[in-house]
Amino acid sequence: MPEAPKITQKPAEYNLELKNKKILQFIEDMTSNADEVQKTVLEEILSSNAHVEYLKKHGLDGRTDRDSFKNTMPVITYEDIQPFVERIANGDMSPILCSKPISEFLTSSGTSGGERKLMPTIEDELGRRSLLYSLLMPVMNQFVPGLDKGKGMYFLFIKSEAKTPGGLVARPVLTSYYKSSHFKDRPYDPYTNYTSPNETILCQDSYQSMYSQMLCGLCQHKEVLRVGAVFASGFIRAIKFLEKHWRLLCNDIRTGTIDSQITDPSVREAVMNILKADPKLADFIEAECSKDSWQGIITRLWPNTKYVDVIVTGTMSQYIPTLDFYSNGLPLVCTMYASSECYFGVNLNPLCKPSEVSYTLVPTMAYFEFLPIQRNNGVSNSISVPKTLNEKEQKELVDLVDVKLGQEYELVVTTYSGLFRYRVGDVLRVAGFKNKAPQFNFICRKNVVLSIDSDKTDEVELQHAVKNAVNHLLPFDATLAEYTSFADTTTIPGHYVLYWELSLNGNTPIHPSVFEDCCLTIEESLNSVYRQGRVCDKSIGPLEIKIVEPGTFDKLMDYAISLGASINQYKTPRCVKFAPIVELLNSRVVSCYFSPKCPKWFPGHKQWSNTD
Repeated sequence: MPEAPKITQKPAEYNLELKNKKILQFIEDMTSNADEVQKTVLEEILSSNAHVEYLKKHGLDGRTDRDSFKNTMPVITYEDIQPFVERIANGDMSPILCSKPISEFLTSSGTSGGERKLMPTIEDELGRRSLLYSLLMPVMNQFVPGLDKGKGMYFLFIKSEAKTPGGLVARPVLTSYYKSSHFKDRPYDPYTNYTSPNETILCQDSYQSMYSQMLCGLCQHKEVLRVGAVFASGFIRAIKFLEKHWRLLCNDIRTGTIDSQITDPSVREAVMNILKADPKLADFIEAECSKDSWQGIITRLWPNTKYVDVIVTGTMSQYIPTLDFYSNGLPLVCTMYASSECYFGVNLNPLCKPSEVSYTLVPTMAYFEFLPIQRNNGVSNSISVPKTLNEKEQKELVDLVDVKLGQEYELVVTTYSGLFRYRVGDVLRVAGFKNKAPQFNFICRKNVVLSIDSDKTDEVELQHAVKNAVNHLLPFDATLAEYTSFADTTTIPGHYVLYWELSLNGNTPIHPSVFEDCCLTIEESLNSVYRQGRVCDKSIGPLEIKIVEPGTFDKLMDYAISLGASINQYKTPRCVKFAPIVELLNSRVVSCYFSPKCPKWFPGHKQWSNTD
């Protein structure tokens, strides 16, 4: 997750080698003293928030030691603190969760009742996020030296934001960061020399933002040493955008003018500082983009590129073959691990294979605990974790330095901004240690079955959406016998596919428009992150329902049993990703239907008046 601040003049006394050395020493110190640092972090959080309502309610009484904290404070989910969050959102300024003023809410892509979760944050957190960003390139420099001699081409975007009834802004964490002074007014750093001017990143219009960033990246193609986006899906969307619009972009480069569809004055001005008429470059781009195959297009257009910087862990791993195709197998680098709740850690071995990525949690970021979990056997994407913990399970939580190699855990955090023993919902596996700090593979989000981009749909939500949709079948005396789902990323953008097996009792034929209505009803029933991806970000394609032949799900069960599943314990997986199972389902499809239009979506929660 790169940073892209404005470039200022290089100070005379700037010493990159010394700066890198200091940062690597910081990592060494923090990981060597991980437990002492964690103890200090917890004491700082608890002492500064000693008198907040939430801690007083649970009877912590100003104590700051670990034992008192663990014996007194419950392990919680978002639903437990939602009433406190809503009070803050509605304008209650008293110290409810945190002694420092809540500066804004960060909207989590995990959802609560179909809406984004609101994560309280304070001004200080921007400094902590900036600290984590500052660790990335000194680490990378050990493996790929010389990155200070060129530029990074990153496709970064802001998303819509809303205002709570109490007047606080609610927006995604990266939008918050990109709009902050930490991003816009960063002092000189050769590692943050990017092809995209800030104005192009901060443009609200997603088309103008993508177009202008791509144009700037092409104009500076020889200077580009690394490329990326936050998620793999976002970078592939950028390449698909180029595939669709390269003729317009070539025309701009040939003539030294900007297409008339780019109307934002600040964007036009920023781009014109970079764009110069260059017919030779336009001919080169045209020749490459006109070829039959786009294999290796990244290394063809940006020949000095050393690696692709994108998140390809978790559900993003589904995009690895596509990235390999476009990049000619360049290293795929995942640099850091973060969420709306907190920034967590860095990858200290960035050139490892995507399947081996592990993140070292930085012990200064928050107080970390870990809930051991057990795998459920089956062919579903998700790992089931209990919603509420009993007293015995609460006592099973272990500290950062006490996790065991190979064990899987759910991450639990206590943050400076008012989350106490909060279950993040990420499942991690201990892969090794850096000194005394554990390194974790990211396995998945708990209970998530479908994801294309930043959306996360769990089994309960999918079931609810399907239940709403099958009401359209009632007039035809038809019922849904079985269903499963699949995140199809062979299309760009990717889209949800639902396989339906029907029981038809009536004789009235079902018109295709009825199934299209079913598609739209499912989309309308899904969470706001999914709907934003469909409506605003265009990062998710229309939902598809595939009707399969009668008996298909019996064949699916037979196949699972042939692989060793127990006939007594078998239940239909609500999501599939194992290629032979997807092939089996696709071989029995009799008809396909797509959602005819986008679902409804607006920024903010349904009960708020929205702003842009």
